[in-house]
Amino acid sequence: MADGPYAVKRVNPRFSFFADAEVTLRDGTGVRAQLAELSSRGCYIDTLEPIPVRTKLRLRICDGMSTCELHGKVLYMQSGGGFGIFGMGVLFEEMSAEQHSAIDAWLRGLAGRPRKDSGKTSFSQNRR
Repeated sequence: MADGPYAVKRVNPRFSFFADAEVTLRDGTGVRAQLAELSSRGCYIDTLEPIPVRTKLRLRICDGMSTCELHGKVLYMQSGGGFGIFGMGVLFEEMSAEQHSAIDAWLRGLAGRPRKDSGKTSFSQNRR
C-alpha cells in the first residue's frame, strides 16, 4: 500500500485475482471482461468496451474451476491510456448464500488461509 496522500484504506481487502468474466447488460448485450481484483464487496474488471458509471449488470466470473454469477453496478471507470482497454470498479449487489460462499472460497485461497469452516464470520459477512 502506498504511503502519504495516495494511501488507500479499504474496509474490505482487495486481492489480485485473474479470471475470465462476462458482463451482461440489461438489454442483453454481452461484454467479455477480465477480472483483475476481487474483494468481498466487488471487483475490478477490464473490458474493450466502456460501460457507463451506474450501469447495473450481471457478472459471470469463471476461474477455470469455479463459476459465480451475481449482479453488480459500475462505480467508476478508467481509460487505459489510449490502449483501448477500460477498467471498471464493480460493486456487488445483494448476494445469496451460495454467491457469498463462492466469493469467500476465492478470497480464502487468495489470502492464503486454510479452507475450514470454524464458525467465524466470513469475508462477505464483514461487508456490512
